[in-house]
Amino acid sequence: MSPVLILTIVFAYFLILLVISFYTARGADAHSFFIGNKKSKWYLVAYGMIGTSLSGVTFMSVPGEVGVKQFAYMQIVFGYFVGYVIIALVLLPMYYRLNLTSIYTYLNQRFGVATYKTGSSFFILSRTLGASIRVFLVVNMLQVFVLDKLNVPFIVTGAIIIGLILLYTFKGGVKTIVWTDMIQTTCMLLALILSVLLVMNQLGFSPTQMITAINEKHLTNVFVWDWKDKKFFVKQFLSGIFITVAMTGLDQEMMQKNLSCKNIGEAKKNMFTFSFILVAVNFLFLLLGAVLFVFADLNSIIIPAQTDQLFPTIALNYLGEAAGLIFLLGLISALYPSADGALTALTSAFCIDIIGLREKNNWNEKKKTNVRYLVHFSFAVIFLLCIIYFKTFSNASVISTVLTIAGYTYGPLLGLYSFGMFTKRKINDRLSPVVCIASPVICYFLNAHSQQWFNGYQLGFELLVINGAITFLGLIFISKKNEFYLST
Repeated sequence: MSPVLILTIVFAYFLILLVISFYTARGADAHSFFIGNKKSKWYLVAYGMIGTSLSGVTFMSVPGEVGVKQFAYMQIVFGYFVGYVIIALVLLPMYYRLNLTSIYTYLNQRFGVATYKTGSSFFILSRTLGASIRVFLVVNMLQVFVLDKLNVPFIVTGAIIIGLILLYTFKGGVKTIVWTDMIQTTCMLLALILSVLLVMNQLGFSPTQMITAINEKHLTNVFVWDWKDKKFFVKQFLSGIFITVAMTGLDQEMMQKNLSCKNIGEAKKNMFTFSFILVAVNFLFLLLGAVLFVFADLNSIIIPAQTDQLFPTIALNYLGEAAGLIFLLGLISALYPSADGALTALTSAFCIDIIGLREKNNWNEKKKTNVRYLVHFSFAVIFLLCIIYFKTFSNASVISTVLTIAGYTYGPLLGLYSFGMFTKRKINDRLSPVVCIASPVICYFLNAHSQQWFNGYQLGFELLVINGAITFLGLIFISKKNEFYLST
């Protein structure tokens, strides 16, 4: 495909988003930026959240891992589903009852200022790293397959992409993102389905023949029962539950969209609908991966060392221009949700939780808006610096990296919220940052020596659960038996 054609598609897609931003951001204020004036339609939020949850990681990394892990990722996906049910029945009602804009305000009400700012800081760290590595995956693909041929430096590619995202999220915030995510999810799902059909057509296979070929290569194995294996079912399933509760239910970006629905009833409809669709979509991505590996085998295509690049390699080099265009459309659609919602959520968390922007009664609205703009721009710069770092130093599978980061950074949040909701004990608020920092450090050493210390057992994504449990125990240690929190 012509690099000029590819770039034209990228910018045309962006212009569509910019037009949507222009119309949705008219008359936007802080309330619409943070929670969309609580007027978002639940079905639009549910549909758009699919794109946000999947992003470029699922689009490229999940299919690429099928050759090594087969369909074992579905073990985590089944856990995801249970996690979404817990969010709908436990966390969302609490957030609506407390009328929260930032979900970390709960920590202030329950524990105190130090815990509140610690919780929000862990979210900021986790979402910054997680979102930027998702953006890196897509930007790097554009660089490798397109812009290297034009001698465009990676830093310029990254700066342009981040700049485009910054432009259409700068003013409208959540009010804009609910609509842009809907467009992006549609394009991503179309690209997924059409890619599977195009590969089958290229091979001349009927659906039955395709399934037979996949089974012959033993690519559809889902369950792993070896308890020492990182892919052991119980570990993966439980990890999926806790990953969802932490990375969605305790994540300002994901909950910010849910809180933009007008009431708890609509927010629950959103979450239940979204959870069913997401299971099916993840299965389709694994099916795409199996189809790609069969295609590579039958055409003697060398599997890239970084399996994330298998999909673009085949789509852009072996399936013709139509397939390349479809892949590119899906990839761009995966790129923008990786960053737009994250930028908005990070801006919200920093302004509300760290700066306390809403409590600055001596600041006029213009000054508050200017500060919000500055924070939004600053996080965009941080994103750019992160993707440059990942380009320079990272070689791991992106989806594994994202979930590993989550294990370290969302663990303390899981421990804080669990302790707050399931006990009534008061803690020494000033010591909670020490507990929340110590827990990931302990987990790092456990992970590094697990095989040596635990008879060959390998820690996987259950690291998140262990991290949360250590935080929980640490909070018990700094709490007092005779002092209890009285909910109002």
